[in-house]
Amino acid sequence: MRHSYKRQAGMTGLGWLIVLALIGFFAMLGMKIGPIYLEDFSVKSTLESLKTEPLITKKSPAEVRDLIKRRFNINYVTVIKMDQIKIKKEGGILKVSVEYEVRKPMVGNLDVVAAFNHAIEIVGS
Repeated sequence: MRHSYKRQAGMTGLGWLIVLALIGFFAMLGMKIGPIYLEDFSVKSTLESLKTEPLITKKSPAEVRDLIKRRFNINYVTVIKMDQIKIKKEGGILKVSVEYEVRKPMVGNLDVVAAFNHAIEIVGS
């Protein structure tokens, strides 16, 4: 007589707990990092939209800063302070750069930190 023993296959309860903990960790990380990068995309698109502004190179740095501030308000960009925006006019070239860092708490004393640096040059015609 031949006995056919079937070997048990599958994950143990501890294996499932480890997998669920990893999924939970990466889901939480995604929920913290996602909004940071969405807001950075708004910053980048705001700077790129300056290229379509008529006669932008003729405006003073204060007028350009005010224009950027209004666009940030429309796009709900809250992480940038106005002193983090550098505006230089050299001849017919307008250089705008934004350098900032975002720090969000994750768990306990662990933080998620992201640093961004964007710059554009607009040549007047």
